[in-house]
Amino acid sequence: MDFNDRAVLVTGASRGIGRAIARQFAARGARVAVHYREGRAAAEETLAALSGGPHLVVQADVADADAVERMVDAVVDDLGRIDVLVNNAGIYEAHPPATASYAAWQAGWRRTIETNLIGAANAAYCAARHMLRLGGGRIVNVSSRGAFRGEPDAPAYGASKAGMNAMSQSLALALAPHGIFVGTVAPGFVTTDRVAYRLDGPEGEGIRRQSPLGRVATPDEVAYAVAFLASEGAEFTTGTIIDVNGASYLRS
Repeated sequence: MDFNDRAVLVTGASRGIGRAIARQFAARGARVAVHYREGRAAAEETLAALSGGPHLVVQADVADADAVERMVDAVVDDLGRIDVLVNNAGIYEAHPPATASYAAWQAGWRRTIETNLIGAANAAYCAARHMLRLGGGRIVNVSSRGAFRGEPDAPAYGASKAGMNAMSQSLALALAPHGIFVGTVAPGFVTTDRVAYRLDGPEGEGIRRQSPLGRVATPDEVAYAVAFLASEGAEFTTGTIIDVNGASYLRS
């Protein structure tokens, strides 16, 4: 997989899976735009860890449609083009239906859908406008096992990722005639800061036993699947959803 002379925007790249994705593309020759919402210091750490370059850092709240448009335009202005968009930015907010207040329930749904689904849709739209002028491109969306398995403590998260899967397939159908290919990666548990408290806590061993491999994924394993879907030669996988969950959840 060679991404020399390719410009890649990775949202939510300041840490975790997004940081691994940015490193994966940079190591394969791409120039990478590292997006963050808050915590520029963490984004700068990602930037410093990238080989090659020059790369750049961009800031935006992806729940803000105007900010998304400015972010994509800033990447094109700096890198001259955008060949690959990776929609990785997302939030997870607990709002269990049996115990959450009605206000918390509404807020959880609103923030999650606006960020995880509408934000990703807007980024895909804005990036595709530039890709159309280039004659093609790649969009890879990072979904979740929860889209299929369910998220009982955060149903909006599961719904947002299920919506992302459907959006990806719709975009794959709409954009393939224009040389823009769209794929999705759906991880299960991954060794990131966000879930470290669960993996290190009393439920950690049970989580690891969900997979016959006896562990959870590394961010690099998710990043490899993302890079594959974005690579030349993978065009006929457009519309595909790749599960990266170590057979912890098998869907028909």
